[in-house]
This record gives sequence, structure tokens and C-alpha cells, in this order.
Amino acid sequence: MIGLPDTITACLFDLDGVLTGTAVLHREAWKRTFDEYLRTRDAANFREFTDSDYATYVDGRPRADGVREFLRSRGIDLPEGTPDDPVDAPTVNGIGNRKNELVLKIIDERGVNPYPGSVRYLEAAKQAGLRIAVVTSSANGEKVLAAADLSRFVEARVDGLVIRRDHLKGKPAPDSFLAGAKALGVDPKQAVVFEDAQSGVQAGKAGGFGYVVGVNRENQAEALRAHGADVVVDDLAELLEDK
Repeated sequence: MIGLPDTITACLFDLDGVLTGTAVLHREAWKRTFDEYLRTRDAANFREFTDSDYATYVDGRPRADGVREFLRSRGIDLPEGTPDDPVDAPTVNGIGNRKNELVLKIIDERGVNPYPGSVRYLEAAKQAGLRIAVVTSSANGEKVLAAADLSRFVEARVDGLVIRRDHLKGKPAPDSFLAGAKALGVDPKQAVVFEDAQSGVQAGKAGGFGYVVGVNRENQAEALRAHGADVVVDDLAELLEDK
């Protein structure tokens, strides 16, 4: 009824881009942050932050990892700094904090809209008796879930704050998803991972999860399959359709 193998007893959902439309807000905040930094740093040699950069180096990863990976791709090596660095600090954490301040402002201005198909799927999964957790690299998971009225579905949440607190490796490492399965008390082979990021489906595959669903919001179906998705859909409601 919900498009999953019979062995699955739990669902691990990424948040931004899978359950809510906030992925586009994060991408906008990253672009504005990196373009501002690069324009100041490189002047006439400025090259903008692109959608390809976002998908390859940033999407799905913890904030500091995204900063570090993208800057490395441009041959830039900044000091790490500390998590409480000010937003104008020329450090990995400073740039990450600048992006977070900006995305929170954008979310406050525009609100958070869940995908209707994802809400339908959450309702169906809950009705079917499946356990539900959210696993997101965002430190704002609790706020986004509440704003989208999705907290009522979620039994466990592993977000950027938990990742930092427990010293978990970020996606594409499977650590955060494994922590989500542990929080629900299920074996990874009994759980399905839902992800829209290439790094996320790669993490699901690496963790030995029973099934990995790629959610194709950015016209990257083949890349999602190549990184480990067992099936790719444009919307979670497709899994509810009669076959």
C-alpha cells in the first residue's frame, strides 16, 4: 500500500526537499552567502556559486562540511574557527553561521510549506504502523517541523544539533541515519531512507538500509540512482499509487 518492501518497519526521512520545500530556501541562502564572500575575495576573478556546486558540495551535508567542501573545490583553505564565530569571521564556522542567519531570516519571511504528497505519505505510513524519524543535517530541524505542522508524525529527530553533540560524521557517511534507526530501536535492514540529495542516498546505501528512496526535486534522477537509490520518484505520493 505504501510502495515499500514488506520487511520495512520504519521510515527515516530527510527534511529539506523531501518533506518540506525549504531546500530551495537553503540553496538561495548558500548562494547569497558564497557569492558575497567570493565577490569580496576575488573581485574581478569572481566566479559565482552554481546549482551544480550546491548539488556536488553542499546539499545534504552538515553546514561546516558544506562550507569546507565547496571552498576546497575553489582552492580556498580557511581556518575552522569555532561554532560561535561571528557571521563576519573569515572562518569555516563564520561563513556557515552567516548562511544560517540568512536562511532563518528567509524562513521567517516566507514560512515553511510541506509538500502535499509528503503529508499524504506520512499519514499513510503512520496509519500502516510504521515508525517515523527525521534525519536532517540542518540545525533548524525542530523549528522547520513545527512551522510545517509535521512534528505530530515524528517519533525521533536526528538533526544538525544532534550530529554536532554526538560527534557524528555527516552525510555521505551513514552515521546520522544509523542514529535515527537506533533511536527508533530498529535494525537498518528494516528501515527505509528517503533522500533528495546525492550525499543522502549515498549515506543510505553505505548504511546497509533495507531500501533507499531517491526524491527527484532537482532533475537529478540518474545521479540519485548512481549514488544508491533503489527507486526514484518525483513526489512521495507516487509510492501510494496502485501498481
